Amino acid sequence: MTADLAATRLAYARDTVRAAGSHDPRLVDAIAAVPREDYLGPPPWELHGGHGPRRLVHDPHLLYTDALVSLAADRGINNGQPTLHAACLAAAAPQPGETVLHVGAGTGYYTALLATLVGPHGRVLAFEIEPDLARHARVNLGRYPQVEVVAGSGALPPLPRSDVIYVSAGATHPL
Repeated sequence: MTADLAATRLAYARDTVRAAGSHDPRLVDAIAAVPREDYLGPPPWELHGGHGPRRLVHDPHLLYTDALVSLAADRGINNGQPTLHAACLAAAAPQPGETVLHVGAGTGYYTALLATLVGPHGRVLAFEIEPDLARHARVNLGRYPQVEVVAGSGALPPLPRSDVIYVSAGATHPL
């Protein structure tokens, strides 16, 4: 199952990056390397979009579509549209050794992609305002020593110097 899931993840990475209008091999490699299921909690997972209406799935292969996955359905929080993030990551183009501020880390999936893109000599400072999601992100991102998770707002100064600011947070009103 592991090799089969890795093949599914690689096909998803290629399709997602292509659908986002990019051909960046580093982004394909990053998406293929980071298991989406590791950042979504235990199954069943609630998918929205992709190949139809909302549905619950247990098979991790089904996570590799262009679908939103609920992180906190009762609060309307999801992990984000993969092709949208692929387009944004391609445009931001974080490079090895750079420092990235990630505002709205959720449970850490896109933060892990950023950490993979900046590599072990880069740094990702991930802000998550929801305390429970920040706790999950800390655990999920423990394998990335270049990542620091901050449970708090990434919209309040002072923010540290960075090469890239990546925002994937929602807001109900401006600050």
